[in-house]
Amino acid sequence: MSRVIPLLLVFGLTIYALIDCARADESQIKNLPKWGWILIIILIGTIGPIAYIVAGRNKPKGFKGPKRRILPPDDDPDFLRKL
Repeated sequence: MSRVIPLLLVFGLTIYALIDCARADESQIKNLPKWGWILIIILIGTIGPIAYIVAGRNKPKGFKGPKRRILPPDDDPDFLRKL
């Protein structure tokens, strides 16, 4: 059973990446054309789907980067410089 679980995870990740790449619009895919990513996903096994998820997809529309931390005036060097 312990040998089957990693195989299922890799297979599931490959199928997910393949379907996501095939359904995505050409403008939503970065760094390579769609056919290039599909070939990488199919031919390179475990690394191909991971590479597509990390480097091939654009960030989701609702994704926002980390928020800038607001500093109180006594910790803000710009504010203290103006005094």
